[in-house]
Amino acid sequence: MKYVIVGTAGHIDHGKSKLVEALTGTDPDRLAEEKRRGITIDLGFAFLDLEEVRLGFVDVPGHERFVKNMLAGVGGIDLVLLVVAADESIKPQTREHFDICRLLNIPRGLVVITKADLVDADGLDLVRLEVEDFVRGSFLEGTPILATSAKTGVGLDRLKQALLQLARQVPAKDPTQHFRLPIDRAFAQKGFGTVVTGTLLSGSVQAEEEVELFPSQRRVRIRGVQSAGRKVERAIAGQRTALNLAGVELNEVQRGMVLAAPGRFRPTDRLDVRVRLLESARPLKNRALVHFHQGTAETVAEVVLLEEPQLAPGASALAQLRLQAPVLVLPGDRFILRQFSPVVTIGGGVVLDALAPRHRQRELPQVLEFLQTLERGDREQILAAILRQHPEGLTVPELIARTGWLEREVRQVAAALERAAGLHMFAGAAGEDGVVLLADAFAALLRRLLATVEQFHRQNPLLPGIPREDLRSRAAASLRTEVFRAALEMLCRRGELTVAGDLVARAGHEVTLSTEEAQAKEQIERAFARAGLTVPAVTEVLGRLPVEPKRAQKILQILLREQVLVKVSEELIFHREAIARLRALLADYKAKNGEQLPVPAFKELTGVSRKYAIPLLEYLDRTGLTRRTPTHRVIL
Repeated sequence: MKYVIVGTAGHIDHGKSKLVEALTGTDPDRLAEEKRRGITIDLGFAFLDLEEVRLGFVDVPGHERFVKNMLAGVGGIDLVLLVVAADESIKPQTREHFDICRLLNIPRGLVVITKADLVDADGLDLVRLEVEDFVRGSFLEGTPILATSAKTGVGLDRLKQALLQLARQVPAKDPTQHFRLPIDRAFAQKGFGTVVTGTLLSGSVQAEEEVELFPSQRRVRIRGVQSAGRKVERAIAGQRTALNLAGVELNEVQRGMVLAAPGRFRPTDRLDVRVRLLESARPLKNRALVHFHQGTAETVAEVVLLEEPQLAPGASALAQLRLQAPVLVLPGDRFILRQFSPVVTIGGGVVLDALAPRHRQRELPQVLEFLQTLERGDREQILAAILRQHPEGLTVPELIARTGWLEREVRQVAAALERAAGLHMFAGAAGEDGVVLLADAFAALLRRLLATVEQFHRQNPLLPGIPREDLRSRAAASLRTEVFRAALEMLCRRGELTVAGDLVARAGHEVTLSTEEAQAKEQIERAFARAGLTVPAVTEVLGRLPVEPKRAQKILQILLREQVLVKVSEELIFHREAIARLRALLADYKAKNGEQLPVPAFKELTGVSRKYAIPLLEYLDRTGLTRRTPTHRVIL
């Protein structure tokens, strides 16, 4: 079974609902007020099976006060029935609804003249001529204009055949795409709880699946699925769908929210778009406030024009929309703009970047080039342009959120660019996502790392290398771990850097001391060597050197790295020969007196006071030469 969504469009009281009821046998007006007043106020739904096609009708209100309700239903339709009453012809909401259909780029439809029983043949021909002129130059030019009467049944069979023929031309939707369902109704049903309905735009959904509710990003579970009033195991793109949600209250869900595949997308309040004004609209000034409609969502937006200070009627331009409330949209989604006051449709457009940053004036030339690539480029060009905006790289999930592509599509495009040497793909650590990075950005990173290491050596000639994390924070603070690791490995393979423990250095780098520094180094070593186990304070030794304190500390660090000196505690440093003699003393003591070593015996053995004895014993414990017990040490 193929599923096709049909939307009605037209002026109030032109017979849209009666036409749907005559075709399907279902009255789409469900509200008591609608039946009392005889007009459609909110969206109505009905279904019709024609051979291998199931048509889902979305009946929209025609009254100007309810156009926003109409917009909530027209976003997901595959074809439109433009309804014109024979006794009234083209009216204001006929024009506005038709403008909306064109702005949303609805590709196909039919024109239906209703109430044909109310006029004679000449009157019907006149309306047909007016309609032909009205749709000239649009997607409805040349399509059948069918005269019908819901009262007498005239033309209904022909309309059904035309609908079937047109529905067969609608491309089949891909159920493997990401699941997305804009919510157009939410209600509580006794015994079931919260139920939401909408037109399933893409993907599929089945019971017990977890989905994400936007913009709140709350995870919810699907308890049950219905389509066309019947329980189904799985609903697919193109179907009118009702979902019973588990664990969510009715007051937490409303029209305008979207259910989508979990963990894939992010809500946004800033979009970069191509906006187009209707010929009938007033000029649109920069930073004008408008009503923004996309799918079933509605909010107020500020229009920031990126090319000109004002947009002329009938013209189009690149712009940024800053929304008062977050929505879930993806690149390629179409939207409608209505004037802030009075509220009339003035234009619409298409989303280019759904997660746009705030732009600075000096960046506009690059921004416009980027958006033009998103608008006209192929997928490889689009991916490269996105990565160019993020030189630190993006993960595959981040690219999915920015493009709306499937994971396999992102990886295929990235692999093609990688084969062309345009980018690098870096695998993440276990359980982490890998990173995609442009080749020229990676090359720039390598140059930056080398330059940072060189600068460190110039500024710190007495240090053997820069700590790894210090290098990362200096060269690229936002750089991801896997990219940094890969960059270091490549530079090491190329013989340009070396990594020893935590230190990174230029290949072949050696610490070179001046004559003055060499003398200071010898003086430090000699002071500690002479002291044995009763060493002086570090500050005392360094204070007697012929170099300034900062260089003296670095020279001390050299002796510690070379293991000429041994740091026992923060205050005490010993020469390695003194520590070697201490080990020999312990071995001799163990041979003569056994393995037990009380603190007094250690003090007597070494000839040191408690000031030195306790830190030395703790050092021996740490290095595994002794083990502490409650009463003494044990020589191991």
